[in-house]
Amino acid sequence: MGFVITLLIVGLLLVFAEIVIIPGVGVAGILGLVAMVGSCVYAFNVIGMTAGTIVTAVNVVLLIVLTFYVLRAKTWKKFTLDTKIESKVSDADSQLAVGDKGRTVTRLSPVGSARLNGKVYEVKALEGMIDSGKDVEVALIEDNKIIVKLQETDF
Repeated sequence: MGFVITLLIVGLLLVFAEIVIIPGVGVAGILGLVAMVGSCVYAFNVIGMTAGTIVTAVNVVLLIVLTFYVLRAKTWKKFTLDTKIESKVSDADSQLAVGDKGRTVTRLSPVGSARLNGKVYEVKALEGMIDSGKDVEVALIEDNKIIVKLQETDF
């Protein structure tokens, strides 16, 4: 009888592990069901018809209880991540304006860095590539993307 109980407990633990800890793999769940069916078969063949029927009924009841426990909403809340992200991206719109001037820090091909109003920003060239050390002007700010163009020089 101890072997039947051991198979039953191992089967339940493997099915529980399949559902909660390692879902989607299938190996633990299949091994758990094989262990539970094995406990029923062993009870029928070795112990007798009455014991086999009782073990089968206990297996069914335990699987129903396990399924009910796992499908409750409170069970899954224990395993879910519920942290909230409250930070946000720095808002380039409030610190820069179209027409602000600066100098490229890296080559813009087409994305790179530029120093505008004393701060370094990631910017994108409006057209082509711009070498480092060139004077640029903010042409457009759209969705926190800063687009610059070469500063026009007067001759």
